[in-house]
Order: sequence, then structure tokens, then C-alpha cells
Amino acid sequence: MSHIFTGVGVALTTPFTNEDVDYEAFENHIEFLIENGVKSIIINGTTAENPTLTAEEKNALLECGIKKVNGRVPVIAGTGTNNTQASIEASIKAKELGADAIMLITPYYNKTSQRGLIAHFTKIANEVALPVVLYNVPSRTNMTIEIDTVLKLSKNPYIVALKDATGDLEYAKTLKSKLPSDFALYSGNDDNMFDYYRLGGEGLISVVANAIPYETQQLYDYVSNDQLDQATALNAEIVTLLNHLSVDVNPVPIKLLTSELGFGQYEVRLPLVTLEEKERKLLSEAFNTFKDGVKQ
Repeated sequence: MSHIFTGVGVALTTPFTNEDVDYEAFENHIEFLIENGVKSIIINGTTAENPTLTAEEKNALLECGIKKVNGRVPVIAGTGTNNTQASIEASIKAKELGADAIMLITPYYNKTSQRGLIAHFTKIANEVALPVVLYNVPSRTNMTIEIDTVLKLSKNPYIVALKDATGDLEYAKTLKSKLPSDFALYSGNDDNMFDYYRLGGEGLISVVANAIPYETQQLYDYVSNDQLDQATALNAEIVTLLNHLSVDVNPVPIKLLTSELGFGQYEVRLPLVTLEEKERKLLSEAFNTFKDGVKQ
């Protein structure tokens, strides 16, 4: 099968206004992203603050997003949890609502073994029968999907991609050399997108693209077309902005930028808290500097 997407997918934020999900802002944000060239929309992932969304909100966001996208790009639903049966139920609901694929994080807190990972992911994939993106993010789960485990899982016809948020390029290089060509590797780290593309990664599932979708996709296009001088210059601009976004845990900083673009108020749900005024000012200035720089 062909890849779910190539290029930049966006791990979409969930806009809030007066503590409630702002569905109008959500739709407007999706339109902005598609108009600016993103290749996939990921709904209900970590960046969406999914631990604090109710099941009803997750389903409503997915239904709203799929309707708004209207087939223009693939929609991937974040449905993975540390409860296999709950993940199956959420994934079946996502399929019923029209999601094109599901993204499954490794179990966290209770964790498991590599054998357990294989059993967990295989059971979900086989019962749901949708394309699966595995999500490897050891910084959040304190466990990783080992290379041999990815290779074994890649033999399942439904498990077709990996979101690699390890930050380990050697891990990615080894996987690239061993995996079949129809298995996609997506970086889950904005700060290594340039290098990830150059080693043959099929794309990026991005946080920063919530605010700078055109430029993030442009970097992928530059690398794909061997325009490395342009890619290097643009990457330097993006990395400077990313350095400012690292001031707090995702999605606290990026939601300041999406709010400034008009997509909801600057709100997050506890246990997250918004940036302090000094941090907001510095990040806003960095965002404006970035926008002014890429216009030149």
C-alpha cells in the first residue's frame, strides 16, 4: 500500500474559549492548515491535550474535523492508551466516524515488555482493521519500541508507519535500512525534521506546523527537491523559533501562537498552565521575528 501521507502532518491543538472546546476555531484552524499545504491532520493526540478531553469531546472533535477536512487530506485519530480494550473501542469509534488511520502510543504508567507491545498493537490493529501509526515517545512513556519490535510489527498488514519521537537518528537510520519501503517513518520531533528528511524519512508529525504550516511543508519540499541551500537557511529560521517554543512543555507554548493567529483563546486545561507574561512576550516577539524573516 502507499504511505498514509508524505510531508508534514499536524498534531492539532484543541482550541478552548471560556474553558470549552471552541469548535468554530477548530474548523477555522483546519482550513488554515490545509490552505497552507499540510498533508495530514492528526486529531486527539498529545498536542490536543487528549488526557483532559472527555470521550464525548474526542468524538465530537473527530467528527467535526473529518467533516471539515472533507477528504482533502488524511485524518489520523489518536486512539492509543495504556488499556488495550479501551484503545480498541476508541479506534472502532474513530473508524465509524470516518478516520483514515489511527495512531497508537506505547502503554504508559503500567508499561509492558516488548512481547507485550507486540500483543497490544497486534490485537488493536487486527480488530480495528485500519492503517496504524505506531507512536514511540520514550520521553513521555519511559519505554521505547525496540528496532526488532518495529520490524516484527511491520509484518502486520495494518501496521504501516511509525511516529518516531525518540530523537535518535541512529535508530531511524537503522529502521530505514531494514524496513520495507511501504512502511513510513515520520519524525515526531520538530527540531530534527531537516536531518530526518535527509536520511529518508517520509515526513513529520509536527507541533510547530500548527502555527507555521507553509514553512514547515516548504522545508520538506526543499529537501525532497535537493534544494539544500534553501532548506538549510529555512531550517535555521525554524530552529530559532523552536528554541523559544521549548520554554515549557508542549502544547503550552504553541497554543500561545495559535491563539495569536485567532484560533481560540490562550487557554490550556489543568494540570497544564499558560506561560507567564514575560515568557509570552519573548515567544510572541520570536514568532513575529520569524514571520518577518521568512517574508524577506
